Parts: sequence; C-alpha cells; structure tokens
Amino acid sequence: MLSEIFYRWEKRLAARDTNRRVRAFEWGTEYVPSGIRAEDPRRYLFEYAREVLAESDRYHACSPPANVRLSGRHLSFDSPLPSGCPENDTVHALHFPARSDGRVVVVLPQWNAGLGSHQSLCRMLNAFGLSALRVSLPYHDLRMPAQLERADYMLSPNLGRTLASVRQAVVDTRAAIDWLEAQGYRRFAILGTSLGSCVALITSAHDPRIGVNVQNHVSPYVADVVWHGISTQHVRMGMEGHVTLEELRDIWMPISPQAYLGKMRGTGKRSLLVHALYDYSFLPRLSRQLIRAYADLGLPHSTCALHCGHYTSGVFPFNVFLGYTMCSYIRRSL
Repeated sequence: MLSEIFYRWEKRLAARDTNRRVRAFEWGTEYVPSGIRAEDPRRYLFEYAREVLAESDRYHACSPPANVRLSGRHLSFDSPLPSGCPENDTVHALHFPARSDGRVVVVLPQWNAGLGSHQSLCRMLNAFGLSALRVSLPYHDLRMPAQLERADYMLSPNLGRTLASVRQAVVDTRAAIDWLEAQGYRRFAILGTSLGSCVALITSAHDPRIGVNVQNHVSPYVADVVWHGISTQHVRMGMEGHVTLEELRDIWMPISPQAYLGKMRGTGKRSLLVHALYDYSFLPRLSRQLIRAYADLGLPHSTCALHCGHYTSGVFPFNVFLGYTMCSYIRRSL
C-alpha cells in the first residue's frame, strides 16, 4: 500500500515539470577531444572512457580559480575547464560563513535545481556550527544559456557533452575548495544531492582535502538511473535505438561513482549514504548495490534509509528529518 501511495505521489511531483523535451541523440565526440584514432564514434567513446579511468587523477586535475569576485554572499570565478559557453564558464556559488573553527561544507544541489535550492540547508549547516558554500552545477541557474529552460546540457542524449559537463562540475568544485582554503578553512566536507551526489563522490575521490562525504540519493551508475528513473524518461527516449544500457554504462563509466570507490580505500574518508525506500528515480536496488560495494571494500560509512521517495524527500516532514540527519552527521564527523 505504501509503495503505491508513494509511487503516485512521486509521479505527481515529477509531473510538475512540464518543460521536459526529448532531445536528439548525439555521440558528442567533439566535447571530449583526445588522441584516440577511431572513426566509429561508439568505439571512440569506449576508448575514451578507458583512457579516462586509467588516468583519472590527471583528468580531474584542477588549477586555482581565476578572476575571483565576491559580492556579499555571491562568489564567482572563471571555470578552470571552459566549455566554450560564456554563461556556463563563469562558476557561481553562495558563501554562508559561520563561526565554524575552520570547518566548511561544499553543497552541490540536484539536477535542474534553481538558485534558491539548498540555501535553507546551508542555513541549517550554519545553525550546526558549520560554514557552507553552495556551488551551482554547470548549465544551472545563473550558468544557464538563454536558449535553455532546463539544465539539459549537463545530462542529455548528447553522450560526450554529458561526460564533459560532469568533469567540469568536478573541476569547478575543486577550484571552489581552493578558494575556501585560501580563506583559512582547513576541514572540508562535501554534500551532494542526486546528480550532485555523483559529482561529490568523484570530487572526494580525487581531492585529499575532503574528509567527510554525504551522498543524498546514491547509485553506482549514472546510466542505470537515466535508463530506469521516472524523472529521466525523456532522456532515455532520445537515446533508445542508438545505444543500449550496457553500452551507455561503459561510455558513462567516467561519471559513475562505481569507477572511483577503489580510490577511497585507505584514505579514512567517512561517508553517509542516504537512500529512499520508495525512490523511483534512484531505484532502491541500485542504492543497495552501491552500499554493498562500500561494505565489500571496507570503506567507512553510515547509511540512512528514508521512508519516502526521491521527490518527497524534499517535502515536509521528510525534508526536516533529512536535513537534521545530514547536518548532525557532518558536525560529528568533521
């Protein structure tokens, strides 16, 4: 009965977004240039993924932010990994300082989050004695080109552009941590929601400064979330007939958490893995698979199972419980 209730509730909340559109499939190899010699774009992306995974430290390397501007809470700087889209290539963030004894949390919202998203969470972190920096993802809010209504360029049937966008998100986040370090912060946590959770894990796996991770909604593979989730069916529709789930999983492995769990071994990083029992976007079986992988590798972690769904986790009273759980975990662990 609960499953049916939450399924209808989740479908109703997902249907509020009426501007989803099915975009044309594109391999997008021009967004991921490499020295690979392969005329077939499918083969090119397979080879590209293998190349990235073999040299992921170099691939996700970052240079300090340039052209930094701070006006009140609003921080902006040039992306160290420009995409060629002027609006997207200025990184925007909101700084929420507190008397935090050098502790700060980098907050990465979900796919298609507006500028107001997660600001209340940042204020809750302040109430727990933690500073926060909310970083906008590529092609989101102030970074969105005028021709877009949604952040379709970050996650879409354009396979190469999706790879490049997530990489840019990781590099931008590391640059934001550089700025925080220059402000005197010394202990770093990262909190990501949904697609932001994926970016958070990849960032943490490549940045030794991050000691605590909170992943709000988890899956080992981005491809499986897109293929099966109710919020991404328009993306799947653009890909069907051009690529299989198994092929997509291999091509998008460089943006999938599963690929980087091994890099977390021996680092001492602590993680809170949040999953929803009635999630029809990040299916529970996928969340359980990632949690098992953490256990099999002996990675220090805690779990939080929400008795709600993906969208309903942002609805009262579930959002209050979730916010309190994440903030208290970071305060204890950082």
